Amino acid sequence: MIRLQKFLAEAGIASRRKAEELIVAGKVKVNGRVADKLGTKVDENDQVEYDGRLLKIKSTKIYIALNKPIGYIASASSRQGPSVLDLVKIKDRIYPVGRLDKDSHGLIFLTNDGDFANRITHAKYGCEKEYEVTIDKPFLPIDKKAFESGLKLAGYKLQPVRVTLVKDNIVRLVLKEGINRQIRKMMGKCGYDVLDLKRIRIGKFKLPNIKIGEWQNINNNDVI
Repeated sequence: MIRLQKFLAEAGIASRRKAEELIVAGKVKVNGRVADKLGTKVDENDQVEYDGRLLKIKSTKIYIALNKPIGYIASASSRQGPSVLDLVKIKDRIYPVGRLDKDSHGLIFLTNDGDFANRITHAKYGCEKEYEVTIDKPFLPIDKKAFESGLKLAGYKLQPVRVTLVKDNIVRLVLKEGINRQIRKMMGKCGYDVLDLKRIRIGKFKLPNIKIGEWQNINNNDVI
């Protein structure tokens, strides 16, 4: 038997974290009844439903790297704007892995593998994400030191960020956690405006040489 959130992730509905939200919201049924407890377990004999559909675990795993354009939401929903899924036209149900805000661009993964998504997004695995950030003025040494020591945001001490200066106003940042809009908040706290934010690496995998809006299939072993 496996936990219901893992089943949903393996069925390609959402990452395990998002699946937990769906369960708590009462949007999943097991054997005809709403299952809103995170401890619920299921096996191959149980009938699991979401959004009126009977689910099955996917046997073929899909891993896609997309060069996300600005203006697209890293979500399976299009309620807040065009979704990255609008750029990847395949018949299989997939979902984006992790955050990359609407105003940012660069590397994002799409998959139907819940374990893969969990290893990329969960803080305990420490999967590195590298960004190239252009700001409105030269980045000062005192702020580099603050980033590398662990900046505080709203009373929370962030993990240290590795900083490489590319030009006076262009820096590369390597993060191991994914606080919402973390880089923009860090820069804002230190008095900088972000002009451009591009993710160039996740784990071992660097943004491939593909045009903005294009995607390619990848091997998950090239990432983690």
